[in-house]
Amino acid sequence: MDYQNLIVEYSGAVATITFNRPKALNAINRDVVDELAACCAEIAAKTAEIRAVIVTGAGKAFIAGADIAYMRDLAPLAARDFALAGQKAIAALENLPQPVIGAINGFALGGGCETALACDFRIASETAKFGQPEVNLGILPGFGGSQRLPRLIGKGLAAELLFTGNIIDAQEACRIGLVNRVVAADQLMAECKKLAEHIASRGPVAVRLCKEAVNKGLEMGLEEGCYFEADSFGLCCTSPDQKEGMSAFLEKRPAKFVG
Repeated sequence: MDYQNLIVEYSGAVATITFNRPKALNAINRDVVDELAACCAEIAAKTAEIRAVIVTGAGKAFIAGADIAYMRDLAPLAARDFALAGQKAIAALENLPQPVIGAINGFALGGGCETALACDFRIASETAKFGQPEVNLGILPGFGGSQRLPRLIGKGLAAELLFTGNIIDAQEACRIGLVNRVVAADQLMAECKKLAEHIASRGPVAVRLCKEAVNKGLEMGLEEGCYFEADSFGLCCTSPDQKEGMSAFLEKRPAKFVG
């Protein structure tokens, strides 16, 4: 697909999605939402070739938020439809079968923070900023921020960010568990690509089922989640990758996974 607001690149087993509206700090409007949904469908269909995904932004922002000029005059039902479309696109990113790494290179505010939250984990540049400042505009998050943020960092910390609209730097985001680690700006993409390639070298069926177990298990009780894990463990043993991985370990050689 020919995207106008995204750049989608494939390198070996890694796909990179770059939000590409740098003059608008990659702000999200309806066209961006629709392209993200289409892009996720494209990548989800490539599980045989693509084993990890990186998400980042062009220029000095990851995503600075939703496009305020676009939203300002939306009628209530149109605003609701925009929120639902955004939630659907971000859920598609979150539910990609491949692990998703957020390479947070700058502002990740509002819809940008919500997009980052949908990644499996986040690596931040030392220049990155995070926040859900929607209350400063008289609204609340519309793309799932009020739901994913408490699940990630806990109710109290999330409530403080959501209710105050405060913006935090990368080090504070790391301290509270919003990002996994902080790296120098000029090392961000190299670090994320190295990590993506490392994941891509692991058993793809196992990684995919592990992602399902984490995401679905969080919504279950512990006993139910462990049972789901056992089912997934058994399912792994139907894959040739399980035989290859264990044989390679015993034979002291690198595994050659086929997915």
